[in-house]
Amino acid sequence: MIKSIEWLGDRVRWLNTLKLPWAEEYVESDDPERIAVAIERMEIRGAPAIGVAAALAVALAAVKYGGTSVKELRARLRTVIERLRATRPTAVNLFWALKRVEGVVSRDYAGVDEMVREVVAEALRIYDEDVEVNRRIGEIGAKLIEDGDVILTHCNAGALATVAYGTALGVIRAAWYSGKRIRVIATETRPMLQGARLTVWELVKEGIPVKLITDNMVGYVMSRGLVSKVVVGADRIVLPGYVVNKIGTYTIAVLAARHGIPFYVAAPMSSIDFENTIESVKIEERDPDEVRTVLKSTYITLPTVEVLNPAFDITPPELVTAIITEKGVAYKPFDETLPVLR
Repeated sequence: MIKSIEWLGDRVRWLNTLKLPWAEEYVESDDPERIAVAIERMEIRGAPAIGVAAALAVALAAVKYGGTSVKELRARLRTVIERLRATRPTAVNLFWALKRVEGVVSRDYAGVDEMVREVVAEALRIYDEDVEVNRRIGEIGAKLIEDGDVILTHCNAGALATVAYGTALGVIRAAWYSGKRIRVIATETRPMLQGARLTVWELVKEGIPVKLITDNMVGYVMSRGLVSKVVVGADRIVLPGYVVNKIGTYTIAVLAARHGIPFYVAAPMSSIDFENTIESVKIEERDPDEVRTVLKSTYITLPTVEVLNPAFDITPPELVTAIITEKGVAYKPFDETLPVLR
């Protein structure tokens, strides 16, 4: 099983997704700041993985403390938490995980050792829960997949976007290992090519049949009857069912609706934002050179051209067939069905 992140007791180890598929580079660090930078650079990426990594970074800061003052440790951990909150603004799992850890930090403790143990234990609970939640999403979602389906997926919502297994790819994995003869079409996912680099790498590694297409081929393959279902992940879902996901997801949802193709979103309950409105969600704008170049190595246009580079877009609920969570499948109206699963 591919594991994107691991806790080593006094260090965190992660698979650097920027180097895939050319090299499987694992990075180890005992520095919470290094983990924050890894999240910003997208060495660690994917909503669940970001949340887990942030929780482990706080645990690491606790382990490294070495002092005797509960008050001082609490202040240090809150500083680390605020730094991690500032890494990426859109994926809600980051804030969900940090809120859980901060709740533990805020408790009363008899001494530093107790506080460190509890902070580490909460981070590891978040870690373990992620694996189990993804497996459950896969099991539930696989029931919606039929033998012979061709599933189109966008970006990477697999093991590399979580601790292990994945959300959208968790559904695909579970269907494949249950014996269903499925095939996958993966979009390249410009500008960072997570589909071409990461999703294809995961599926080929496990022997699941996959074909790669450019993002602008989606309409063509759907019009030719080459897609049975769409399954994507989500970085945030806001009631009444707006899906915030990798840029290009909205376009695929529109095309799926035009061609009568079911459009499924696979996401843990931790990705569902019950508190905010879609108007309050900040869409991350990333480095213009991600668009001007291919992976920041070769310019494909004038180096000075103005660029718009939102990392995510918003798919409205009317284009979503169902949302697959670890608690069950929610159908419209999502503002009624999702709270029941909570």
